[in-house]
Amino acid sequence: MDPFVLLLIGVVIVVGGIIGLKLHPFLALLFAAFIVALLTPPDFIQNFGLEKGMSADAALALSKKNVGERVAAEFGNTAAKIGILIAMAAIIGKCLLESGAAERIIRSILYLTGMDKAPVAFLVSSFFIGIPVFFDTVIFLMIPLVKAMTLRIGKNYLLLVMCVMAGAAMANSLVPPAPGPLFLIGEMNIPIGLMMVAGTIVGLFTITSGYFFSVWVNKKRPIELRDSLDAKIEDIKASAILDTKHLPGLGISLLPILIPLIFICIDTVVNAMKPADSFTLSSLIQNLIGVSAFLGNKNTAIILGGVAAILVLASRKKHSKEGLTTFVGTALTSGGSIILITSAGGAFGGMLQQTGISSQIAIMTQDYQMALIPLAFLIAAVVRTAQGSATVALITASGILSGMAMNANLDFHPVYLGLAIGCGSKLVPWMNDAGFWIICKLSNLTEKEALKTISPLLVVMGITGLIVIMIGAKLFPLV
Repeated sequence: MDPFVLLLIGVVIVVGGIIGLKLHPFLALLFAAFIVALLTPPDFIQNFGLEKGMSADAALALSKKNVGERVAAEFGNTAAKIGILIAMAAIIGKCLLESGAAERIIRSILYLTGMDKAPVAFLVSSFFIGIPVFFDTVIFLMIPLVKAMTLRIGKNYLLLVMCVMAGAAMANSLVPPAPGPLFLIGEMNIPIGLMMVAGTIVGLFTITSGYFFSVWVNKKRPIELRDSLDAKIEDIKASAILDTKHLPGLGISLLPILIPLIFICIDTVVNAMKPADSFTLSSLIQNLIGVSAFLGNKNTAIILGGVAAILVLASRKKHSKEGLTTFVGTALTSGGSIILITSAGGAFGGMLQQTGISSQIAIMTQDYQMALIPLAFLIAAVVRTAQGSATVALITASGILSGMAMNANLDFHPVYLGLAIGCGSKLVPWMNDAGFWIICKLSNLTEKEALKTISPLLVVMGITGLIVIMIGAKLFPLV
């Protein structure tokens, strides 16, 4: 059976299962993995093993493995890559919210920019808080502040909402430790430090275009702040007057975010600068490199960030009767669901790889490799539009292209493929997207209003990202 037919079958099962049968994404992805694995001929699997560098005996043994064993192996491999990272990211996000640290960060940015630059402040803070905090959490955090800010300045409600959406959405698909990018870098063998830096650079370009688009839309069809049952205007006024002195300090608030970012970036720089023959270095330098490698390991770094977040929360809740168990348990419940979905996606992507589809795409594009970047963008965009989840789009596209990214002689670094997948996963949000409903319900926009504002906003940013990536791959191939 042709690998593209197997791909089509898998995508139909995922999309049809989620949309048509209303299955949970975990089940749809797992079922698709089993069906694709079942239909893949043994010789396809054996060829895949040989291309991965396995010995002939190991490749043959892989082709003879039970379907369930192959799916479970890929599921476990994915969980090993991202399990700790997602769980700790969930804890960091919850602790930032409950301790007031996230609000302290936002207020500090507003203090620097002033009321007139409030939209820019919300755009930038949503982007950077969206790096360690899940997308929906950023929306839950920011929308009440958007309503409070609108009451203070008396205008620009839609602009503020769109800025929050723009920042949170792009961070969610471009910068680790968001779940999608975490999975993507593991699949495509992209260094996490490089993805963080490159994702931030591309993200800043995309949210800049999103800001100007939002300003234009806000002028063309402004929307006023409305009263709603879950967020009455008088309640917003009461909750918005909490004095900043009752919040944690800015330095303390930033620690859970900065610790993992700094350690990972330092290790990335050290690895880039150290000589190939490290034995020529003094023992002190070697020890420092060892410490850098230990602290800069992505799992270690984010665990330390999580410890800092828990300590910040503990200092704020020391007189609370609830303790920390409730908050951490809530975070892990949320993170656990994402780990399961992402691991099932890894199993699905792994089974797609074993069909040999990456090799087929490599052959098709060998005469013009730059076509791979728009292709990666298009695959992610089609899957996102069809089934609504940016994370599933990231998983599916990276599963298709990851083998080629690691094995083919690309004219550019695979990070550009990863970034293209991230930008493509933004197109096109509509009623099958959970994030679409979150922003509608929390902002009190109607579905029609959201389709005319939020949906085109993400299309504009996604296409902007693709253009920036194409230019970057041509001018700075990094190979």
